[in-house]
Amino acid sequence: MLDGGFDVLDLLRIGVDIALVWYVLYKLMMLIRGTKAIQLLKGIAVVLFVWAMSIILNLQTMQWLTSEAISWGLIVIIILFQPELRRALEQLGRGNIFSRSAKSEEELLQEEIEAIVQSCSYMAKRRIGALISIERETGIGEYAETGISINGKLTHQLLTNIFTPNTPLHDGAVIIKEGEITAAACYLPLSESPFISKELGTRHRAAMGISEATDALTIIVSEETGAISYTKNGELHRDVDQDDLRNIMRTHLPLTPKSAEKKTWKRRNKNG
Repeated sequence: MLDGGFDVLDLLRIGVDIALVWYVLYKLMMLIRGTKAIQLLKGIAVVLFVWAMSIILNLQTMQWLTSEAISWGLIVIIILFQPELRRALEQLGRGNIFSRSAKSEEELLQEEIEAIVQSCSYMAKRRIGALISIERETGIGEYAETGISINGKLTHQLLTNIFTPNTPLHDGAVIIKEGEITAAACYLPLSESPFISKELGTRHRAAMGISEATDALTIIVSEETGAISYTKNGELHRDVDQDDLRNIMRTHLPLTPKSAEKKTWKRRNKNG
């Protein structure tokens, strides 16, 4: 028995109760994230704030108005947000609301890699020129600012469509950051190295240029030959196939620091 009449069992029960309430609220927030219900929550917060202030300042008319709004608010919410409530109940019935929905960092990275590999393979077969620069540790936002902002989820359809000839964004580089196509039609610095073969064009020189200035991984699809190449740390690697490209990105594209620590910890446990 603890001071105040609480024993350990009571404290444990209270802790479990609070944890369950917070978990349910968290899952509900994840469910309505990105929907118009978020705006509703902001409106409710404003009404509650005004109601509390009207009580503190003894504003009787305002207190009556906000009290009425709160009283009728539940009915209004049910009417306005019937589709969202129905979807939530359906997911609750299927058990999906409490299931793990978020993908791991490694799964997201694998999707990003496959999107790039599929797009490059498609363009290589059709000899569609492409220049794709993927940010690693060094930021390349200054080069993204030279192009057209996209900020769209990376998919092989979108990436391929950008480089399709005679479209407004096909000329220039695409910059990818954290699974998103940040910008297209970007200008990259051209390398002035005298050791680059004369047979290589502007795309390869631009890829070499950004690899000399940053640690970005840059992929080139040749418009003349359809060959896939990549640059990293000032080095040009030519004529790689799909498997090589996939393995290169798996090796050199970073996870988030948290995921990288987990991956290192698992490797150490496996070896130790």
